[in-house]
Amino acid sequence: MNFKNVTVAGSGVLGYQIAFQTAFHGFNVTVYDINDEVLEKAKKKFEILSKSYQEDLNATQEQLDVAFKNLSYDSDLASAVKDADLIIEAVPEDPKIKIEFYEKLANVAPEKTIFASNSSTLLPSQFAEYTGRPEKFLALHFANEIWKHNTAEIMKHPGTSKSVFDQVVDFAKAIGMVTLPIYKEQPGYILNSLLVPLLGAAMDLWVKEVTDIETIDKTWMVATGAPTGPFGILDVVGVTTAYNINKMEADKTQDPIKLEIVRKLKEEYIDKNKLGVLSGEGFYKYPNPSYQDKDFIK
Repeated sequence: MNFKNVTVAGSGVLGYQIAFQTAFHGFNVTVYDINDEVLEKAKKKFEILSKSYQEDLNATQEQLDVAFKNLSYDSDLASAVKDADLIIEAVPEDPKIKIEFYEKLANVAPEKTIFASNSSTLLPSQFAEYTGRPEKFLALHFANEIWKHNTAEIMKHPGTSKSVFDQVVDFAKAIGMVTLPIYKEQPGYILNSLLVPLLGAAMDLWVKEVTDIETIDKTWMVATGAPTGPFGILDVVGVTTAYNINKMEADKTQDPIKLEIVRKLKEEYIDKNKLGVLSGEGFYKYPNPSYQDKDFIK
């Protein structure tokens, strides 16, 4: 792996975190976004993010200064990628936007450049033909709060070269990630393939009135040793995200249980601004949810 220069395309929720994590670990990082105004906002987000690195990772001011020195910004795609060994695409999760981006990128990126998509739901084979270099294209997916939840799911499509796959695994290790190689395309990758059924089963138990939310979470926490139960996890993911995923499924299948989950999430939570951790209340109240009380699992 001879990567030195990395371009991160998109400075949204995950894009700016990926950029800072990569710069923090010594790579030259160009942050690309659609205009200078968006990039100015990214700079402010980096300032806030650096405080989390101090609190959570005990990062020194010297380390942070190096990270900021390694960051540059560009709203011109051709200029942003001219030296890139690797481009990590973190543009909105919309196939049309991604296809348009890859068609533009294919025309301006150097031949050496490897393309990686940070998509959490879309498969690399959906975009491979638009990249102009399917053998140098794969998915590299990070979890939110990348500096703490340091997973990197690396997923190839049938045309990805083994050498490219191995180089991206090495790169992910080099920026402090626990690498999770995926050898075959899988919707939901590993994490969501495990997590979504758990959260779905918890909501089924809830709407069928089998038991209450606290008992469901307590069961999971005591029996598995997990620090959080499914409804605590849903508060972190966000009630709106859970609603959107279930609504898509309910619209498609018209399953009565799914329809009831959607109704309850909307009327009892979203309409009352109980959106999870971010709004201060979801299934639990924050910053001190009851599942963190030492008596909760007694």
